[in-house]
Order: sequence, then structure tokens, then C-alpha cells
Amino acid sequence: MANATKTKNKKPNWFRRVGAKIKETFSELKRVSWPKFSTVVKTTGVVLVIVAAFLAVVTFVDWGLFELLEILTKQN
Repeated sequence: MANATKTKNKKPNWFRRVGAKIKETFSELKRVSWPKFSTVVKTTGVVLVIVAAFLAVVTFVDWGLFELLEILTKQN
């Protein structure tokens, strides 16, 4: 009797668990609604423009602080 409950509660081996997880993942991916290519291109463009804008702002602030530091530490 104890042996029967022991085998009932035993987890499946590692390969079966991984296989089930992969099967579950592919089944979920079939239900995903993927965006159209044009939407992906537009949103990628928006992201690149925003990143470039932030890059310009951070670069300008860095340059300004560097110049301020140069003025403050300049010795005659």
C-alpha cells in the first residue's frame, strides 16, 4: 500500500517535464496575435527616434557639465 502511494506522488522524469513545457509553450504561441510587419516597422522607428533624442539630451548635458567642471577647476 505504501509503495502504491509513493509511485502516485512521484513526479515525472526531467525529460517528460521539459517536453510538456515545450509543448505547452508552442500551444500558447499558436494563440498569440502577432502584429503586422508595417506596425512593427513603425513602432521600431518610433523607438529609435526616442532613443536618439535621449542620446542627444544626455550627450548635451554631459558636455555642459564637463565644460562647467573645466571652468571651475581651471587654474591661472
